[in-house]
This record gives sequence, structure tokens and C-alpha cells, in this order.
Amino acid sequence: MSRSIRVICLSGLAVGMSTAYAQEMQTQGGQNQSGAAQQQAAAAAEGQTPMQRIEVTGSRIASPNADSPSPLQVLSAADIAASGAANLQQVLLDNPTMGSPAISRTNSAFQTASVGVATVDLRNLGTSRTLVLVNGRRFVSGIPGESAVDLNSIPTDFIERVELLTGGSSAAYGSDAVAGVVNIITKRSFNGIMLDAQLGESTKNDDKKRKFSATFGTSNDDGFLMGHLGYSREGQVWSRDRERSAVDQNASYSKSLGGFTVARPFYSSYAPQGTFYPDSGSFTYDRAGNVIPVNTNGANGGVATGFNRNEFRSIAVPVERYLFATNGELKINEKTRAFMEGTYASSHVSTTIEPFALGAEDIFPSTGGQVPAGSLVNGTLVRNPLVPQYLYDRISDNDGDGIPDYYFTRRLSEVGTRGSTAERDTFRFVTGVKGEFDAWKTWNYEVYGGYGQTKEAQQGTGQVNVLNFAQALQAIPGENGGAPVCASADARTQGCVPINVFGFNTISPEALRYVTAPGSLLTRTTQKMAGGQINGEVWDLPAGPLGVAAGVEWRKEFSSAVPDALTQAGLNAGNATPPTAGEFSVREIFLETRVPLLKDMPFVKELNFLGAFRHGDYSSVGSTNSWNAGAEWTVVNDVKLRGTRSLSTRAPNINELYQAPSQDFPSGLIDPCVGVTATSSGQYDALCRAAPGVGANIAANGAFTLTQPDEQGVSGYNRGNQNLQAEKGRSTTFGVVWTPRSIELLKRVTFTADYFNIKIADAILSTPRQYALESCYSGSNPALCSFITRRPAATGNNSAGSLDLVDTAVSNTGGFTTEGIDLTAAWNDRVGPGRLSTKLAYTYVKQGYVVPLPGADRDPFAGEIGAPKNKALFDIGYKWNDVSVSATATYIGRSALDDQYLTGIGLTPGSFKFGSRTYTDLQASYQLVKGTELYFGLNNAFDTKPPAIVSGMPGSDTGAETDAGTYDPIGRRWYAGIRVKL
Repeated sequence: MSRSIRVICLSGLAVGMSTAYAQEMQTQGGQNQSGAAQQQAAAAAEGQTPMQRIEVTGSRIASPNADSPSPLQVLSAADIAASGAANLQQVLLDNPTMGSPAISRTNSAFQTASVGVATVDLRNLGTSRTLVLVNGRRFVSGIPGESAVDLNSIPTDFIERVELLTGGSSAAYGSDAVAGVVNIITKRSFNGIMLDAQLGESTKNDDKKRKFSATFGTSNDDGFLMGHLGYSREGQVWSRDRERSAVDQNASYSKSLGGFTVARPFYSSYAPQGTFYPDSGSFTYDRAGNVIPVNTNGANGGVATGFNRNEFRSIAVPVERYLFATNGELKINEKTRAFMEGTYASSHVSTTIEPFALGAEDIFPSTGGQVPAGSLVNGTLVRNPLVPQYLYDRISDNDGDGIPDYYFTRRLSEVGTRGSTAERDTFRFVTGVKGEFDAWKTWNYEVYGGYGQTKEAQQGTGQVNVLNFAQALQAIPGENGGAPVCASADARTQGCVPINVFGFNTISPEALRYVTAPGSLLTRTTQKMAGGQINGEVWDLPAGPLGVAAGVEWRKEFSSAVPDALTQAGLNAGNATPPTAGEFSVREIFLETRVPLLKDMPFVKELNFLGAFRHGDYSSVGSTNSWNAGAEWTVVNDVKLRGTRSLSTRAPNINELYQAPSQDFPSGLIDPCVGVTATSSGQYDALCRAAPGVGANIAANGAFTLTQPDEQGVSGYNRGNQNLQAEKGRSTTFGVVWTPRSIELLKRVTFTADYFNIKIADAILSTPRQYALESCYSGSNPALCSFITRRPAATGNNSAGSLDLVDTAVSNTGGFTTEGIDLTAAWNDRVGPGRLSTKLAYTYVKQGYVVPLPGADRDPFAGEIGAPKNKALFDIGYKWNDVSVSATATYIGRSALDDQYLTGIGLTPGSFKFGSRTYTDLQASYQLVKGTELYFGLNNAFDTKPPAIVSGMPGSDTGAETDAGTYDPIGRRWYAGIRVKL
């Protein structure tokens, strides 16, 4: 613990440490790390420096202090306990250095895999560029084909602290550390049993939380053994239970009004009773089975015939977890110890979304969705008896097969809601030997090996077999005018039952059984690793000992994701998702040195140089090199300057390399051809008119026009690229640490200021779909037109020229840059009868942008939704005898809509912003008797509402009507619990 205490108390880099809670744990006694931390903190505050050699995240060289040349922030076990969080992600996201997570409980309801996984993203550079370690070693990924760790797998009550190192660290830890490192340090040397039970829920009576854990251990001079058992469950939050998201809606910009208008309701045109399209016009049915006009949103006071999807959507998915963790050490002799770490996590996650929206083109793609209204029997046309006379009288043969046909859409409410249940199991075990040996000096060594595996078995509902559905739609009268039967004799022998899609609840249970197609997905991710290192001092220089660390590492990663056969072929009317599988291995060597240059001179209390180099040999991308160079300059006792320059690398992950074309349904795209006329002369007009189908649309409407189904009906495919190479990130940091212990009034104040600049070249990026559209039709990059497919003619309820597919693929063609400043301040002292502690962390992002392709304009992300330029965290805690209180305020600055979106609707980038939000969390605890503590907390105590980022706007999470990864979409929540130390 001494290394983090030096960081906390001397460098002042800790964020949000709850001193009150840590002191309380000390008064309870027992050999827990929080009590030891407070004892060392008090010593450090009085100027006493722990002298054992310790190791800090970012360096493998143990030294007499834990000062870091790179910005380092520490989250303690007390911080986690004071948050009441069941998941480490929930605590980390408050840190200003963190961006919005790629996957969380509140933004993953529509994920086809990895629902409910908890990831983190340093500096908004992408989850894959943040390396998560456990005790300095890698942890198996929780997402197939990715490198992201699922923080659900790591029990919060087993964590001693979390060290956040921002800036490139590949030289120390290898690939993926381009944005930085999250190093999770687990507890050690625990004696006794600690029980923690907690329950809570939101003030809307949902998001029900249940949590129980038992941490136990024993230790002595020969070693220690610890274990942890935990259970937690976080309940579902429905979209319909929040007024802002209870009804389908859509935002659009109105030039005439000079602002956004929200259409509410904006129901889906795919209705449970079906919408039918004869040769001209359309119609639907009322509850009594009468033919009525289509009035999707209830215009002009009519009855709405559309479907409210948000009635069935979720803001937060339920997650249930069972956790087991253990670690230990055994003394073999005076200089050798064996160690082990084990983790097992079992998660159960379920999702529910609206019933499937079926279009006739899903069933009969070869005819564009033309459904035959009869069959040819012995050359004679026989009408389908299930087709209503009203429809039959208004259709003709449109595809030349001699049979009248029609088009329809229908919400498959009889099939039921779509959803999935996922059982996810993560296992990891690491063991090794560490110790010291004597050469000309004492050296430390460590040798280890480990294996990790994540498996997911997912079962899905709500889909249909389109081949069976096609057979069931083709019916003829039974023998002697009996009940309708399927036209195909072969289909009848396989159990085919005719299906009636005309009206509410018309699909029979027998037909439903024939067409229903449950889905499945099996994934497996494995990680094998082994390594060894030595570190020590080579010789003594005038300014101190020269430190060196060197080592070798080997790692092999494998991943596979295999959906069911119908999903692979796209025959269940959903996303076509082929299987993905791949692997790579890497062998690496590294060398690090700490060179003391000057000491105890005027204005140079201490000056050290730190350097590191790593060479990797990947089976996928070949050789890579990373390096790091840094300096620490203690000017006087109270002032230290520091800086680093590094080159980090990231090898592509398995999905980026091997993902087969996988279907997606992007939202928020702006078609640049909207509004183009036969004579207009705008930026996109000429090439838009040349696109298939656009001319016919213009001829029919006077200008290129899209309908609601057109806007909701865009699909596309995501592709990997086996020709990818490693990307390179260059980062620069420099800063100052001020600990004015020589000034009486300020001796308990710590302050840091750090500048950061990270630039990633040859970044692995998927070409943004909006960028592809604009580049194609502006003529700036005609090659991107190959990603775009338009409908050459009207198909069912989709217009001629409307977007059918907008694809994307990954390549080494992008660039990332982010630049800004981190500030931290901390103070603690006795105030009145107790002790008061305060801490502040603030991050200002000066600029952050992506270059999607070489030569392309910068696409800024700093200041946009999910990546505010200003973010801060303020903690205050007070401890008085048996009572502790704490408050945490998280500030998220003003944020604008995506600039590409704003440009597409004719607005200036940054011109439409959402206001800042501040979330306040409170906790109070009381020590009932020695070793027993009661606690109560409020999260989002003032029920701060998220900004209304409505469907149709970029950044809106489906079902939440806001960016649910950035803002709190749930509202005020309370929790209460008890901790008992035995």
C-alpha cells in the first residue's frame, strides 16, 4: 500500500479518496489495508517517507518512492465502498479522464452480443486503446474478438485500489496501452471475515439492487490466503417508466423554425395488425377487423395505427452476478515465494425489445417483397383463401409470374417480444514464483503463467424462419373446400400451417409454431500467457543507484463467435451474422532503466531519467517497437516537475482482423440527396441525380423525398480486414506537483497540473458511414460510393432511390489526436471534533479529433456528446467519532451534437449544445458497535435529468432518449447496507 500512499499524500494524485471511511476502518482494528493506509498516510503527511522499495504502475523498477513521471490517479477501496456501487465501472466513469463506455448496462439493450458488459475508455480514444490489468498482469477479454475487459468479472469488495495511468504505456505493458492503463490491485494479507449486505432501488421503484459479499483470509509470516464470494443483482428499468422515453419520438431540424422539432408520437409504421400495399395506396385494420386508412401517428385527430416501440424497450438491462476470487502467497524459503490468483465470475443478463418488424422483402427478397396472393395448381390460378377480398380486388401481377401479388409490413406481436438471455462465465488463474537473489547486488525476479477464458451462451427469441414463413404465406383451399393448407405438398409433410397476417392477433398458435425460429450464439475467448522479469540495481552512481528491469512475455489470444445456422444465413429476418474466429500470438522482450542524474544541488533536489523499450513479434502483424522516455525533477522539497515522451503500439484485435461481413442497422444518418431537384446546383446535387432511383423519386415528388419507413429502413454491413497493421500512438505529458509542506497554512494541500497530448497514426478505424455518404456525393472520394447501395425502384413501403445499404470497413487510414490538461487538488486536516478531507480532479480537453482517411478534414469529437471538454469530480468527507458523511459531485460540461450531423442539416459545428449536468451522490455511515457499520446512500440525490437527446439525433441510445453511457438515465436511487468485520 505504501506506493499508492506516496502517490496520494506526496504527489497529490488521488481522486476522491474517502478519508472518513478509511479512518473508520482503522479504528475497527484488524489487519486490513485501509487501516494500514491511514497509518502510512499520517506518517507521510508529517514528512516521514516509507523506505521499502515499491513499484508504481507504469514502471517495473522498484524504487524508494512511488513518484510517477506520468499522470497517475488512484482510486482506493474506500472510494469504492463510499459509492455503494456493485460494479467498478460505475465508480471509474466519474473520473474526468474517462470517456463514455462502449458498453454498459444502460446502453447495450440492442447489442447482439455482450449485453451488460462493463467497459472503460480512457481519453475517449476507444475501449481497445485502454489496457486493463489486474495486479500488473493482463486479464482475459469479456467481449469476443476484442481486448476489452468486462469489469463485471472483478469483485469490487476484493479491490484494494485502482491506479489510472494516462498516456502511452506500451513499452511497459505491451499492446493496447495507447491511451493508458487501468491497473486493478487486489487486497492482500487480510485476516478475518468481512461481510457486506446491501439493497436499494430507484425512487421510481425500479433498478432494484441486491448485493451480498463475504471476504475472508488469514496471513502470517509464511504467507497469506484470501477468498471472496459475492452475489449482486441489478434490476431492469423500462423506457415506458420514464416520461421522456415512454413514447416513440423523433427529432428533426426545421430551417423555417430555426430549430429542432420533436415529433411525438413518432410511431413505427410496422404495426401488429399489418399494413398492406395493393397496386396503389395502402390500408390497415382496426381492432374489429375493419379496413381503415393508414394513420401512423394519429394525424388530424385520428386514431393512431402505428406501434409504440418504447413500450417494450429498456433503459437498463438486468444483470445478475455470482463471483469468486482468491489470491495467496506461500513462503518457500527466505528468498522465494509462490503466488497465485484465481477469479471466476458467472453473469446472467437478459434483454427485451419490441416484437420483430417484418417486411415482405424479408420473406421474398428475389421479388422485392411481392407476395403471391394465390398459387398455380396444374396450371390454374387458385386464390389464397386467407387473402381478403378487399385486397384481392385491388392487386394484379407485378412480377410476371401469372399470380396477383401484394406487399405488406407487420409487427410480429404474436411471436412475442424479441430478447435474449445470456449466460457468461469468466475464469482466470495465474500462478508463479517470485523472490530475490544475490549477485553483486540484490535483484528481484518473478516468473508466472496464466490462463483465462470467457464463454457466453445466448438464447434469443422473437425471430422467425423466413423460409417457413414464405411457405405458410402460400395457401390453397383444403380438400373439398376444407380449411386452407399450404400450397407446397413438401412443406405440408414438414408441418407447414398457413399463416394469416391480416389484422390483429390473426396468427394461429399452430402457424406460430411453424414459423418461430429461436436464435442462439456461442462465444469463446481464451488467453494464455507466460512471462518473467528481473529488476534491481546495477551499480551506484553519484546521484543514486542505477535501476534496471528486463523481461520476456508470451501471449496467445483466441476468439470465436458462432451464431445459429439461420442467423448466419440471414434467414431469421434479422441481422445476417456469419461466424467469426481467429487467433494471434506475440512474443515480447522489454528493458527499462532509471538513471539518477543529479541530487542535492541548488534547485535540483533530485533529477532522474527513466527509459523503456519493448520489442514484439506478432503472428498477425509482424514486429512492433515501443519506447518511453521520461524525467523527474524535484526542484525543491515542495515542487517537482515531470514529463514523458512515448511511442506506443496497438496490434489489431481479432474482430478487426477477421470479422466477416456482419449486418447492422445504423441510425442518425442524413441522406445528402434529400431536397435535390432536377435543376438544383448544390454541393451534392449532380452526383445524387446520377444515383439509381434518385431521378425517379425526383420525378414523382419534385424533389428527392424520403418517408418515415425510408429513414427507418437503412441497413449495412461491417467488415474486418486481414491486411491491417499495428497503429502507433505518440504521447507527450509534462506537469508539476506542488506539496507545500514548508508553508504552515498549506502543508496539507497537494496540487498537480499535467499537460497531455496523444496522437495516433495509422489508426484502425471503421470508415464513418456519414463521411462515406458525403464524400461519395460531393465527389471528394468516389471510392466510398462502393459502400452505398440505393433502391433503384420503389419497393413496398420504401421509395425509389432511398438508401438500402451503407457499409463500413476497418483500415489503417485514420488518425486520432487529443490534447488537454489535468488538474488535481487535495486537502485534509482536523476541523472541529473530526477530520475533513476534500479532493478535486478536473480535466480540460483543448482539442480532440479524428481524421477518418488521409487528407480528410478533421472530425472533432472533443466538446461533442459523450466527450465534453470540461469534466470534474469533487469529493468531500467528514469523520467524527462513529459517524462518517461524504458527498461526491460529478460535473459534465456543455456538449454539442456531432459536427458531421450539424453540417449535414446546414448548421455550423458546435452551434447546437446541451447544457452541463452535475450529479451529486451522498453517503452516511455509523459504527453501531466495534466491527459493525451501517450505511445509507443516495445516488443522483437531486434527481438531475439527462439532456433530451432524442431519437434521430446522433448520440441517442435507443430506448433512453439520451446518451445513456454519459448521463444518468435512471434518476435518484437509494441504497442501504451493513458491513460486519469478524
